[in-house]
Amino acid sequence: MKILIQSATISDPNSSHHLKKKNVLIQNGRIVEITSKKITADKVIEAEGMILSTGWVDMGTFVGDPGLEYKEDLESAGKAAAAGGFTEIVMLPNTVPAVQSKNEVNYITKGNDGRLVQIHPMGAVTLKNAGEELTEMIDLNASGAVAFSDGLKPVWNTDIFVKSLQYLQKFDGLLINHPEDIWLNMFGQMNEGKNSTILGLKGMPKIAEDLAVSRDVELLGYSGGRLHFARLSSAKALDLVRAAKKKKLNLTCDIAAYQALLDDSLLEDFDTNYKVNPPLREKVDLSALIGGLKDGTIDVLTSGHLPQDTESKVLEFDHADFGIINLQTFASQLASLSKHVDVHVLVEKVTGAPRKLLKLTIPTIEKDEKANLTLFDPTEKWVFTEESSYSKSKNSPWIGKEIVGKAKAVFNNSKFWMDA
Repeated sequence: MKILIQSATISDPNSSHHLKKKNVLIQNGRIVEITSKKITADKVIEAEGMILSTGWVDMGTFVGDPGLEYKEDLESAGKAAAAGGFTEIVMLPNTVPAVQSKNEVNYITKGNDGRLVQIHPMGAVTLKNAGEELTEMIDLNASGAVAFSDGLKPVWNTDIFVKSLQYLQKFDGLLINHPEDIWLNMFGQMNEGKNSTILGLKGMPKIAEDLAVSRDVELLGYSGGRLHFARLSSAKALDLVRAAKKKKLNLTCDIAAYQALLDDSLLEDFDTNYKVNPPLREKVDLSALIGGLKDGTIDVLTSGHLPQDTESKVLEFDHADFGIINLQTFASQLASLSKHVDVHVLVEKVTGAPRKLLKLTIPTIEKDEKANLTLFDPTEKWVFTEESSYSKSKNSPWIGKEIVGKAKAVFNNSKFWMDA
């Protein structure tokens, strides 16, 4: 079957067609023609005003498989990811059991040959993500783990943290940490500030993130290695990263895309779908995150996809679990952020940048190359509904609302998905 993507703007700095409007013909999983001339095909996608990039990568998706499949399994995550524009996702290790041996890694990766969306596992740094005993990271790496993290939990033990950085240097592995002082955040429900006081909710102070970032930066300088901060949210934490980068430390970071767009005033109705960790911060922090995207301090954008079943979310606010599903709605946030930051800069933060950090193969948009592609319409208005959601969980603040920006098609591994 020949599929033609007509008049799309190509966004790929590694391509000779970067920023050019082209017709791209795909057949049998390969790009067979890139031209400005008219081409006939079995299926034509009119892509005027759309952006064609290499396939998007989500560097930190929660999937509950194995053990928590009722929240999300490998199949549902793959479908949601494809419909959201992703051709590869990197899976957090917070499963039951945790991704702590080659058996768990093999369970996750064994289906990749037949998948449209490739699923790459992060290996756990510590057994059961408990922060107390190191896993066999060399074996996990050899089995296919692309990075090492305790996922949703911070590596809180300083001795374990330093040993991890040193251990990973044996194979130039990447340590990904969620920076959080768990004691300062104990029983916290939302950002500590005026709004938490008004609502009478225990706050999660920014200093819980800032202290953790400061500590980790110092330990990175002491031990060496490669460190990546996941899901930053505070202005000061970002300043600390910016300063560390100026000192040439091997440090990178990401944010969940919604973190730069949503603030803690949205919690005034106690909507548990806005309850996330790190919490939605104040408008000053949002401005700082936008600045970090512009100046390159923030290397990667992620979805922050964290599915929760109804029993974990439809509760009193202080009993509800943290998390938002966001694979399918990520494109709308990319579109919103493009009002502040050049869209091609943003696209690079979800294509080339995560692949470089994880040492994944970097595809390109050239004739005769394999088609690993995402087609994105930054202007399409649509309504995200429970019926259109592929996730097993429904914990999204955008369900039933009109949003702008949509993934229209993905191609990978000789397979494709197209928006109906």
